Amino acid sequence: MREVVLVGGGVMGCLSALELLQAGCRVTLLERGELGREASWAGGGIVSPLYPWRYCDAVSALAEWSQGYYPQLATSLLEQTERDPQVHTCGLLWLDHDEQGQALDWAVAHGKPLRAVDADFVYRQVPQLAPGFAGALWQADLANVRNPRLMQALRARLLQFDAFTLREHCAVESLLRDGDAVVGVQCPVGRIEADAVVLCAGAWSGDWLQQAGLTLPVEPVKGQMLLYRMAPGWLPSIVMARGRYAIPRRDGHILIGSTLEYEGYDKRTTDEALASLRASAQALLPDLAQQSPVAQWAGLRPGSPDGVPYIGPVSSLPGLWLNTGHFRNGLVLAPASCRLLADLLLQRSPEIDPTPYLPDTRLN
Repeated sequence: MREVVLVGGGVMGCLSALELLQAGCRVTLLERGELGREASWAGGGIVSPLYPWRYCDAVSALAEWSQGYYPQLATSLLEQTERDPQVHTCGLLWLDHDEQGQALDWAVAHGKPLRAVDADFVYRQVPQLAPGFAGALWQADLANVRNPRLMQALRARLLQFDAFTLREHCAVESLLRDGDAVVGVQCPVGRIEADAVVLCAGAWSGDWLQQAGLTLPVEPVKGQMLLYRMAPGWLPSIVMARGRYAIPRRDGHILIGSTLEYEGYDKRTTDEALASLRASAQALLPDLAQQSPVAQWAGLRPGSPDGVPYIGPVSSLPGLWLNTGHFRNGLVLAPASCRLLADLLLQRSPEIDPTPYLPDTRLN
């Protein structure tokens, strides 16, 4: 049985673990804190890049595969764990967007049901919107996933496998090397040997890989969000305007996000972000002016050039693999990224062309 160590317990680590376990591997997952409590917990969970037409084909390919896979993943996890990730197809309105031509051309090229709609459609779809919007781009089949529930379901599913070991509060100290080959990791509980070590450490991946003498351009990018509570169904669809969004959950919670801050590993929330996000919330949905947010939080995204992740082997260090650098799109890209990682590691024919993501052509 092949032994694999995964470093990082976010959505990339957990879905990679699930793919490998289902293929018959023995998997040890090491997480420096608690499973799923970093960017995977903090994000909004829109199952689409915020502006999909702005991204290169490499990002689009992962997003499209994942969008098709999420409903069956959610159904499977619910059946197996009785925990519902709540993949909620509610559609998305990009309000008064000035890239309409580019977006519609992208939609035709990718076969997406994105279309331009007028103000009458907008206000029938979301009556709570502030007045004055002239129109929107609309895609009815887009969903959001309730990412904290997704991480709870993944944890429960992984723990059902006898071949799975979870070690939380277990920061990896170093790689174990045999010459150039990576043969495991050293951590507080001792040596853990493996046939493959997969780095899924999100925003910490760049610093972590420095110990191996490699420069990985992945850095932390803070995002702050607010949470409101309204009646279930009050907001029917996701709405976006001027770079900010409102996401409805099935139980009436509404997420408002998000900031984009290059502040290192500082995850503290700020009064400035609170004021900015509240202003955005009220500019979109005036009724929220009468409500106080029920929560504010921050997470650290794994920022990378152009948002294209690093997926695959590091040939200069045989035995070391990467699945990291997804920037703002970790949740939407995760199913495809983890399937590709497993396909490559297990030498299966990949379902997605791996070329754009391979580390060897992109690492210094």
